Amino acid sequence: MNSIKQKFDLTGKVAIVTGSSKGIGLSIARGLAENGAKLVISSRKQEAVDAIASEFNEAGLEAIGIACHIGDAAQREALVKKTIEKFGRIDILVNNAAINPFYGPLETSDEEVFDKIMNVNVKAPWLLSNLVQPHMKENGSGSIINISSVEGLHPGFRLGLYSMTKSALIMLTKNQAKEWGSYGIRSNVVCPGLIKTKFSQSLWSNDKLVEGYNQMVPLKRMAEPDEMAGVVMLLASDAGSYITGGVYAADGGYLISG
Repeated sequence: MNSIKQKFDLTGKVAIVTGSSKGIGLSIARGLAENGAKLVISSRKQEAVDAIASEFNEAGLEAIGIACHIGDAAQREALVKKTIEKFGRIDILVNNAAINPFYGPLETSDEEVFDKIMNVNVKAPWLLSNLVQPHMKENGSGSIINISSVEGLHPGFRLGLYSMTKSALIMLTKNQAKEWGSYGIRSNVVCPGLIKTKFSQSLWSNDKLVEGYNQMVPLKRMAEPDEMAGVVMLLASDAGSYITGGVYAADGGYLISG
């Protein structure tokens, strides 16, 4: 009898997680590695990714660090090329890296900020997925997991431009799932709520905002980064083999509250 628990095992699989030197990305990378995957730790700075990779290796996990600014075409190509050179395959891509350079009303932003945020949050995951797709197609399987936000489903904290990009990422996911399913490639999107990371510090360091959030969400608290790893581990593994085109909120009930 085949073990269902065994389906979570990622031994022999190779995963790239962008923006994985800290925060949610780091927790996701650790979860995948603990389940047996070989990890490519990636973020902008080589020292940062090397530090995490050696931490993983010391803990008996397999990882390498490849610096990549995902907004840069040459660096995206190098990320995929170096991963193939090192590990010979790519099974899992987690598009986690994102930016939010602007907080405020839509009309007070400018085109430069719009272009910057669209480039990193939408264009880069689209193009990086396109680079990885032929390798997954060749294997007849693969899992792409895009990290969006509840802001992509419901406008909330004066993050209009960010919300737009996260909404676009959800639709990118659905199209990837529809177009690439026949190649055995699955694509799903995770929408975290408010999480205590450096990325969202401007929100959770605002006591009044946090108090309002905690009163509103059914679980009455913010999330820790590690609470996002489990859903990604499911979507990356054979335990999630029939899951594609899905939108998964991990938001403490934010989307169902008031």
